Amino acid sequence: MAVSALSQENFWVNKSTYDAAERSHYERLYKESRVTGCSEDPARGSLANEVAKARQHIKKGLHCLNNISEDSAVPTQNLMRRLTLLEKDNRELHSTVKKLNNHIADLEAAIKKLEITVNGKSSAPEPHLAVCPAKPASAAADDDDDDLDLFGADSEGEDAEAAKIREERLAAYAAKKSKKPAVIAKSSIVLDVKPWDDETDMKEMEALVRKITCDGLLWGAAKLVPLAYKIHKLQISCVVEDDKVSIDWLTEEIEKNEDFVQSVDIAAFNKI
Repeated sequence: MAVSALSQENFWVNKSTYDAAERSHYERLYKESRVTGCSEDPARGSLANEVAKARQHIKKGLHCLNNISEDSAVPTQNLMRRLTLLEKDNRELHSTVKKLNNHIADLEAAIKKLEITVNGKSSAPEPHLAVCPAKPASAAADDDDDDLDLFGADSEGEDAEAAKIREERLAAYAAKKSKKPAVIAKSSIVLDVKPWDDETDMKEMEALVRKITCDGLLWGAAKLVPLAYKIHKLQISCVVEDDKVSIDWLTEEIEKNEDFVQSVDIAAFNKI
């Protein structure tokens, strides 16, 4: 079976003949390429194509670089133009400041001249005022003689008189000050008076609180304020004189009604 199978296969018996024909074909192509100066070798054609593609790629890159440089040149020109304008404005500003400094110096000089002129006129005598004549020498001598106290002045008597005048003035000032009414310091207070429970008679508790009286204490309005569980507290206001009524004493007096009052708090305290 193996021999029959091999007999059916086609063997390349004349391979040498084909190799010789292929060699002669390539030799002929090589000769023609040497004559015409062009090559039809596919490998060389592909290399040329790659070189052409590379050249195209390089051209595109250079074109992009040129475009980028052209685009960047526009903002650079704008920046240079703005810098030029800023330098021009700076020069103008320096010139204006210099002119202002010169003007200020001129004004200061004019003010100094005016001051000198005014001071000179004020020191000079007015033309319409008459100048007092000088006293003669004899009159001056008489004045000197009058000023000379041969027996000595009683300086102690003068000091005593000045002290007496000062004491009289101090006494008059004290009497005037004593006539002014003294300012009485007062305070406005709001007290929270809390009962024991909801069965406490709030009207009776208010009556007991108002029974507390003394000099400098004046009771004001009162109202019931709900706390919790139907329990109300008595909020009552009063005005007291600080020198006569103590807040601690007042709260203690209210808390003495132990059957009605549980505690007393100060809700508000204001000076009048």
